[in-house]
Amino acid sequence: MIKNYIKIAWRNIIRHKAFSIINIAGLAIGIAACLLIFLIVDFELSFDKFQPQYSKIYRVVNEQKRGDGISYSDGIPVPMSPALKADFPDALFATIYTSYGSQVTISENANTDATKKFVEPMGVLFAEANLFKMFKFNWLAGSADVLNNPGNVIIDKTTAGKYFGDWKNAIGKLIKLDNLITLKVSGIIDDAPANTDMPLKVIASYKNFKDNMAAYDIEDSWGNNSSSHQVFMLLNEGQTKNAVNKRLKIFGAKHYSQKKATAITHFLQPLAEMHFDSRFGNALGDHVTSKATIRTLSLIAMLIIAMASINFINLSTAQSVKRSKEVGIRKVLGSSRMQLVKQSIGETTLIVLFSVMMAIGIAFLALPYLKNIASVPDDMALFTSSSMIFLVVIAVVVIVISGLYPALVVSGFKPVLAIKNKITAASVGGVSLRRVLVVTQFAISQLLIIGTIVAVKQMGFINSADLGFNKSAVLVIPGSTDSISLKKSESFKQEMLQNPGVKAVTFMSDQPSSDNNWSTNFYYDNSTIDKDYQTSLKFADADYFKTFELHFKAGHPYTANDSIGNIVVNETFVHKLGLKSAEQIIGKTVRLGGGKWRTVVGVVEDFKTNSLRDAIRPIVLLQNKAQFGVVAVKINTANFKTTVSQVQSKWEKTYPEYAYKGYFLDENIADFYKQENQLALIYKIFAGIAIFISCLGLYGLISFIVVQRTKEVGVRKVLGASVSSIVLMFSKEFILLISISFLIATPAAYYMMNRWLQSFVFRIPLSAWIFILSVVMSLIVAWLTVGYKAVKAALANPVTSLRSE
Repeated sequence: MIKNYIKIAWRNIIRHKAFSIINIAGLAIGIAACLLIFLIVDFELSFDKFQPQYSKIYRVVNEQKRGDGISYSDGIPVPMSPALKADFPDALFATIYTSYGSQVTISENANTDATKKFVEPMGVLFAEANLFKMFKFNWLAGSADVLNNPGNVIIDKTTAGKYFGDWKNAIGKLIKLDNLITLKVSGIIDDAPANTDMPLKVIASYKNFKDNMAAYDIEDSWGNNSSSHQVFMLLNEGQTKNAVNKRLKIFGAKHYSQKKATAITHFLQPLAEMHFDSRFGNALGDHVTSKATIRTLSLIAMLIIAMASINFINLSTAQSVKRSKEVGIRKVLGSSRMQLVKQSIGETTLIVLFSVMMAIGIAFLALPYLKNIASVPDDMALFTSSSMIFLVVIAVVVIVISGLYPALVVSGFKPVLAIKNKITAASVGGVSLRRVLVVTQFAISQLLIIGTIVAVKQMGFINSADLGFNKSAVLVIPGSTDSISLKKSESFKQEMLQNPGVKAVTFMSDQPSSDNNWSTNFYYDNSTIDKDYQTSLKFADADYFKTFELHFKAGHPYTANDSIGNIVVNETFVHKLGLKSAEQIIGKTVRLGGGKWRTVVGVVEDFKTNSLRDAIRPIVLLQNKAQFGVVAVKINTANFKTTVSQVQSKWEKTYPEYAYKGYFLDENIADFYKQENQLALIYKIFAGIAIFISCLGLYGLISFIVVQRTKEVGVRKVLGASVSSIVLMFSKEFILLISISFLIATPAAYYMMNRWLQSFVFRIPLSAWIFILSVVMSLIVAWLTVGYKAVKAALANPVTSLRSE
């Protein structure tokens, strides 16, 4: 019997090729889109779940309440690590310091010159041996105990191969870290998987960090807090997160001053939340993915597969009218309703299976490009146990959703009416159901279209926004703050300024917009009470203002030979103090932390200090040559490549002990919005898919209506109706349906996109034209789809139309 069902189903699929192709194509594209989204979501949700103690590992983080709001940090003061171990003897702690952008120099022994230099943007850290009691890594050589000796270093397999040709050759070899510390390779671990926020590459002893804190600009005090310095905690059996958090409050009151204890609260952040908590950064990972993004992607996948299923229902019920005689004859010959249901479900199953196979092919072709719309590894596998389970589940769901209703409709035909070809719209559920389905489809499409327009418009606004400084043609070269490098800075600058392709050069701690959050408390106008909010700091020489073309509202820059320590502030600094004009602060004094009193000599117009997600902070710019580890070179656009090459060559000649790692400022700023740009691209792609599937749905509905109104069209033509009037008759209904879908989609789209825009302090308004454009696009697409079938029906011979009845 099953063989017979399959044979009949196959014949019906072959007989109605156009119907089958449209159904299979629609389902295949929908399933492929869902599969790709599933791969992204599954990858993001799998971070660090392979760790055996995943549910017991926590990071100690803090919340700080100030007059300007609440801020969060994943860093701890250096003295806090031993204090935690003393106050929590019943728990296991592991302290790390992450060194971003570290240089690794390879030499045969401690006395020879460097032979190779590498820059590691992430994965370099100083750690206690306890880290490997928390996190499991596969050891190829050595053990975590080597970290108890500050002369040793552990590297992963791929890094060892990069440095020494083969990881087996690495043991016993020497490396120099940041031109500071010579270490012997004493351990090799296997590569960390891509789905981890702890991608360890080079791991030195935490004792090496303690011996070189000054070189990493870290002070051993409770008042200094760096996000690079973190501590992890492994809870023992019987310990709970809430109980430890209560103890951490007591801990803060014990070790901080009364003022700080009131403002700072330490608490535990589970490893399970670390990858998704946008309040904090990752330990070593390169991105944080918000749960909102995961939910958005999942919602898009559900909407896409719902649209594909709706198409199947529309096309199947429309096609069932043409097959009514076949069903009537089968019933007369003794087929039961259950047999007809099984046959219909069998056809659906075959179509879905074909669609799944085609979807796998589409996903396989699209997989290499997936990294362009999501932060996934280049070698992501399509066939995994979870993806196969997903495909089975999605196939079953689609079969049930898409096949059950048409099967019940077809099997319910009355034999007499079916044989006489008297099956009407009411017999197959009526046109009303299909109208509801099409409205649903276009509501989804317009939701995605509006999302696309808003996301693209917002990212366009960000990419073209006035940041308050000139970011174009600025080459930024990170260097070092060691004494030898600092002595060379002035001669390097003067030689660069002699190059006709160079407009300006400045040495600094960081560029105007960066991820730097260096801040301090401060006192104003000789007051003995500090303000209840902090100010951010940027250290830069006097040419900083010229290089980035910062505009002064009042006063002037400090000078290159300024020995007094004058400072420049931004407009926000002035406004936060309650002053009405920039001129009022000129000549006033400011004391930063426990430093000396400094005089304000200038006020610059506000510039964007971080990304456009954040509000502009009060800023103090001052000179401190000990922090001038970065150089920015403003380059003329004429002979641009030649000048860049000359700058690099001169830099490498001046600083031969350091690897060149220059980047352009505008590209660096663009990296702030990598996830948002990816989300905008996702909206574009899936809005296109939604529109395509909607067109198939419309085609199904117009096909159904044309079949039902064949005789009516013939009568109208005989009575003198024009082609245009018939086309209008079919089109005006769809205009109404799309208008209804617009009314449904608009509130939902407004709510969703307004919430997304709230993550940006600087954002576009949700203008009415965005929503009008979406409905206009939908109407154009709908008319093009409906028009073809409507014109074909209007041009048909009326004699043929009347005989068909």
